[in-house]
Amino acid sequence: MFSERINRLSGSLIREILAAAQRPEVISFAGGLPAAEKLPDFDWSAMPKSLAQYGMSEGEPALRAKLAEHVSALGLPCSADQVLVVSGSQQTLDLAAKLFVDPGTPVLVEGPTFLAALQVFRLFGADCLGVPLTSTGIDVAALEAQLKARKPAFAYLIPTFQNPSGARYDDATRDAVAALLDAYDVPLLEDDPYRDLSFDGVAATPICSRLKKAPWIYTGTLSKTLAPGLRDAFLVASPELFPYFVKLKQAADLHSCRYAQWQAEQWLGTSKLAEHVAGLIGFYRERRDAMQCSLERHFADLADWQTPEGGLFFWLRLKRDVDTRKLLPLALAEDVAFMPGEPFFPDPDDGIGHLRLNFSHAPAGRIEEGIKRLAAILRAAGA
Repeated sequence: MFSERINRLSGSLIREILAAAQRPEVISFAGGLPAAEKLPDFDWSAMPKSLAQYGMSEGEPALRAKLAEHVSALGLPCSADQVLVVSGSQQTLDLAAKLFVDPGTPVLVEGPTFLAALQVFRLFGADCLGVPLTSTGIDVAALEAQLKARKPAFAYLIPTFQNPSGARYDDATRDAVAALLDAYDVPLLEDDPYRDLSFDGVAATPICSRLKKAPWIYTGTLSKTLAPGLRDAFLVASPELFPYFVKLKQAADLHSCRYAQWQAEQWLGTSKLAEHVAGLIGFYRERRDAMQCSLERHFADLADWQTPEGGLFFWLRLKRDVDTRKLLPLALAEDVAFMPGEPFFPDPDDGIGHLRLNFSHAPAGRIEEGIKRLAAILRAAGA
């Protein structure tokens, strides 16, 4: 009755965990949820009634112009004609999979990588090839070996405050990655959702800006700085790819919500947004620091980690190989939620002993209590 693709459709573990964590007593470190108290108040009073009509598939012209200015200021020169407004950056991944992936198509990803990217690429039949990360970004030698062994249809990378690891590629790694993708003529899909949440310095320019030959797609979002419910996101693509994305967008949903696009245009490039983001950075830095202190108190003998310079997550490597998926029910029974590390890897066995902790959603006092409970659970389980 259904397509063969439906057999590859997997549920979202994080959505299942968040559903289980809805009880107010649960201390959730699971999802990348913004702090509810930092969601802005939106003024809709001046929105034109004409926006109730159908719009352009590419997006609202005023918003596309502002997005082009925003991306160009990051060091990736582009015009508004290269900007497509999408319904969450997840839609970029969906459109890219439709463009590049047939059953069995190799796609290069980081190991670990964004869980939902694996979900959508595999839905279309991709064979996801994982390349490990180091403290300075992707392992360049392993990347070159993988490109030599089996050329992928495209590479999907999150080089700035990577999800889930929090890693930030340094300039040398970005240059090396760009050179390799040019040499092997492999398109790059660069996902950059956390760039604006930088606590300890300025993020480097996108890898896409360093490419000389390979096709590229750069995607960003306003979900982390404004509100995820708006689903305001965008992609910018090299000229040879952009027309395909417009047609795929038309086929998917015609255009993104015009109301949400109008609201985004009221904020983007304004002092109001700059002040809001500055407040977010200070707020989330305090919560990051609170989790760092709690981890030092309760996890020093249990795990290793690096303090993230930006983004929303800590990535822990337990000192003993424990399947953290089996620890999750024990944690939920103690009203603590976290993300097991195994599902973030193309081969889940590569993720044994890892877990991801979000620090943006819970207040500092609840962070301390949650980390304390989680450490007790790990010790009781022999981790």
